[in-house]
Amino acid sequence: MRTGSGRPPEHRTPDGSGTSRGARPARRGGARRTAATLSVLLLLVCTAPLVARIADTDGPTPLPYLLAFLPWLLVPGWLALFFAVLARRLLLVGWALAALGTIAWYLQPYGPSQTLPEAEPPAQIRVLTANLRHGQALDALLAALREERPHLVSVQECDAECARRLRGSTVRDEHPYQLFAGDGAAAGSAILSTYPLSARPRVPGTLAMPGAVVDVRGLPVRFQVAHPMPPEPFRLDTWRRELAALRTFAADRGDARTIIAGDFHATQDHAAFRAIVDTGMRDATRLVGRSRTATWPAPLAPRLGAQIDHVLVSRHLVPVTARFVPLEGSDHLAVLVELRVYE
Repeated sequence: MRTGSGRPPEHRTPDGSGTSRGARPARRGGARRTAATLSVLLLLVCTAPLVARIADTDGPTPLPYLLAFLPWLLVPGWLALFFAVLARRLLLVGWALAALGTIAWYLQPYGPSQTLPEAEPPAQIRVLTANLRHGQALDALLAALREERPHLVSVQECDAECARRLRGSTVRDEHPYQLFAGDGAAAGSAILSTYPLSARPRVPGTLAMPGAVVDVRGLPVRFQVAHPMPPEPFRLDTWRRELAALRTFAADRGDARTIIAGDFHATQDHAAFRAIVDTGMRDATRLVGRSRTATWPAPLAPRLGAQIDHVLVSRHLVPVTARFVPLEGSDHLAVLVELRVYE
């Protein structure tokens, strides 16, 4: 005959206190549900940009921002796997492993590699691109010009004071050929050269993107500043349109030696940037094995962040080295590339 209230028997501890045997499974079940929920949320953060990457699109806000930091999605991916294992959900474990594998696949450099020609080039030049953050890094740029002695310089966010000082005799002694475009702290851009240059029509954009043909020891080289608008909310169409304008410039170059250098506000994980590379342009940092070195934001770069500053080169231009130069006052690292120029 059964007696009692029908409640689950209590487990007595040495101090005489008791807990229901059914309470432990309930607590474990709640913890697993929480772990499963956390895993799903983290996987959604990873999966949305991965779907855009696979579909070769940049998607709506906030996907362009997530795509910029695609390598760092490994962090929520591993956390999602941890919580999936904790929750004992095989489906979530499989989802997390698939996300991690896809991220790892896209960590590979985009575009072909290169083989250095054995022949000696007619010329070898150094190209520098620098975003001055509304002119705040001008002094750092002047120091870099003295120390690094680049032959061609693409300057973005050069305000009126920046333009005035770059036109001064000190800079002109080393870079006598100059081209300025745009008004305002963000819109102003400049090209500095040790070689003769002639201006060419600008690539259309909200921020000035001047271009020139540079005579490098008798070899013409087209040199184009890149500075499209960033992919801000409600301005994604402008960002896409201006990157498309740079793609059109690249596609129409023919067989001309061409360099496009600047702040693209895009990484190799953005479809709009890959469209430029797909015209046959090559990312210099990729060719020397530095395609994932971050250039922004400067407090974290080069170890953390995204590479949004690039030097793209066409055939007959062979990168040899690439370095990333801190500029005090800027939120970007400058990119300095050594190039061989062939006929």
